[in-house]
Amino acid sequence: MATSLSIRGWVEEGDLLLTDDQIRFILDEEPERVCRFGGEFAIEYGAYRLRDFLGVVPGNVPPGTFQKNGETLCRIVPDPPEMPLEDAIREAVSLRKSEKSVVAIGCDLIRVEIDPSRVEPVLRQILSLLPSINPVDASIATTAFFLCEAAADQGYDRIISGQGADELFCGYTRYLESSDLKADRTADIADLPRQLARDQAVAGLFDIWISLPYLDTRVVRAADQIPVGEMIQSGVRKFPLRRIASAYLPEDIAWYEKKAMQYGSGVWKAIRDHARERGFKRAVQGYMNYIEDGRAEHGI
Repeated sequence: MATSLSIRGWVEEGDLLLTDDQIRFILDEEPERVCRFGGEFAIEYGAYRLRDFLGVVPGNVPPGTFQKNGETLCRIVPDPPEMPLEDAIREAVSLRKSEKSVVAIGCDLIRVEIDPSRVEPVLRQILSLLPSINPVDASIATTAFFLCEAAADQGYDRIISGQGADELFCGYTRYLESSDLKADRTADIADLPRQLARDQAVAGLFDIWISLPYLDTRVVRAADQIPVGEMIQSGVRKFPLRRIASAYLPEDIAWYEKKAMQYGSGVWKAIRDHARERGFKRAVQGYMNYIEDGRAEHGI
């Protein structure tokens, strides 16, 4: 009887997308090749368990691990071919845009209206799942909750996220005031696994996994080849990324300044309003602690 292959996601070797049969062959005959697998995946095949190096897809082994009978055979570290930034972005990146953007790129738009009265109950549900509890992470995770909920309601099991673009290409406003842009960029990139754990914890509530095209090794490698001083030009952040985007999108979309999702969605405002109602007029962190203690659950 043939061994059953269970795979969530997709696998590539170099620049080749692998079929199920090719994956079976590699596991059966040339398992050493697994150590260079790229993509986003969690795979079970007989005694084998393996998961992509970022841990994008939930699985029962640590990220970037290839195991047999519970014993780690190797760490999975993708080794994609070198390619210029333009090719890497064209292959690996999908951009989220607003109403005008979805028309420009030919996508459907699903509107989700967030009920402010649901924000506090959602906070109670998710705070214990977060690797760190603070107003920024809580507001992002709350927004992600509503996004994942809507995606699940529509029958989707994957969300393509723009996570990583601001870190790789220096997109945060605070970078404009940075005295050491290279060090700040490095620190923010190092923090990405914590952010990913936050987002995946929320997505897991809906059996959804978050795909991260900007963190594809081809894009990361291409971004690292750009001098950090070129990431911001004339006050424009993420300049190289916007320049490439403008070759495929209308100029006003490629160069527009977006709001972080917790602000554009109104979730941050709802959190601040609830904090004030609970007596925390200035310290939203105090409101987070208040909810974490469980008192908000009882309406105290």
